[in-house]
Amino acid sequence: MKAVVYQAPYKVTVEEMPDSKIEAHNDAVVRMTTTNICGSDLHMYEGRTPAEPGFIFGHENQGIVEEVGPGVTKVQVGDRVSLPFNIGCGFCFNCERGMTGFCLTVNPAGAGGAYGYAGMGPYQGGQAEYLRVPFADFNCLELPAGEEHENDFAMLSDIFPTGYHGTEMADVKPGDSVAVFGAGPVGIMAAYSSFIRGASVVYVVDKVPERLELAEQIGAVPVDYSQGDAADQIWEMRGGDGVQKAVEAVGYQAHNAEGQENHPMVLEGCVKVVNPTGRIGRVGVFMVGDPGPEDEQAQQGIYPFPIGTFFMKGLTIGMGQANVKKYNRYLRDLIVAGKAIPSQIVSHEVPLKGAPEAYDKFDKRIDGYTKVLIKPGMAA
Repeated sequence: MKAVVYQAPYKVTVEEMPDSKIEAHNDAVVRMTTTNICGSDLHMYEGRTPAEPGFIFGHENQGIVEEVGPGVTKVQVGDRVSLPFNIGCGFCFNCERGMTGFCLTVNPAGAGGAYGYAGMGPYQGGQAEYLRVPFADFNCLELPAGEEHENDFAMLSDIFPTGYHGTEMADVKPGDSVAVFGAGPVGIMAAYSSFIRGASVVYVVDKVPERLELAEQIGAVPVDYSQGDAADQIWEMRGGDGVQKAVEAVGYQAHNAEGQENHPMVLEGCVKVVNPTGRIGRVGVFMVGDPGPEDEQAQQGIYPFPIGTFFMKGLTIGMGQANVKKYNRYLRDLIVAGKAIPSQIVSHEVPLKGAPEAYDKFDKRIDGYTKVLIKPGMAA
């Protein structure tokens, strides 16, 4: 099968790789119809993770079941399915409590497993023609047959549930004012989810013009941090008031207005802009090990935190990967009912052959590349 394969920092290629196959009695093999490039894939693409050459990328996956193992009872050949990026077993202590992002079974290295992501278990990714799905009955979300809502459903594997998870951790309620830091796909979905949950106003912070335009299109107030401190801008817009909730959707490769990495700046902005007793949801990716920065603590995933201000304001923060299965079924039904259209963030659709160029442009934030969908069945 053809697949998108990591070779070296800033280099992926499309190669012939061994076909995905049934390896355990509860596996399925899914033919990919849509598989997305995620902003967190760029951490691996840039060489900022332990990803090794030969690794197949891709954790946002959707397709048609081609084969099932003898232990699979619910999922059938021909089913159209969405696959949560985090792989769960369904029976461990965490999975039984709905915390499938922290499954204790699937990853020998620690809690939580995922397709095609460094450090998240021995699973190749789905930016390929086929994908092996372990614990298939548990991990496959059935979709309506056909091709309707294909691009909307493609957001269910990660970014729509992850954006929603940010608002869940921030406890966004009807009437709340919200600041979302980061207008990448997850940040836009966090803003969109805030409106779904009833927020009265949502501010979205970024500096990339196309991203800020997209934020405005979904009804948010764009805040360009290259024009000044984002929290100060929001305070000024609100006549000296902050917001009740914030979502951090940037992660450990945050950059200041001059383009230099500044790891703590986004969380500092959240703490600054949220009013006393408010809440913050943090879904931007952070790693335990990062070979990129010169600072030794940052290499270990240790960053400054404004604990004094945080304490004195009585703030609450939640963070971590989204437990996709907690949300994906309900978000699917919103799509089917016409109540949510997450595909409005999609900027480009490309065949597998176009993935290397798409990675390059998405990483450089150029030519309007805001959300890229790979269509393995698309003619090159």
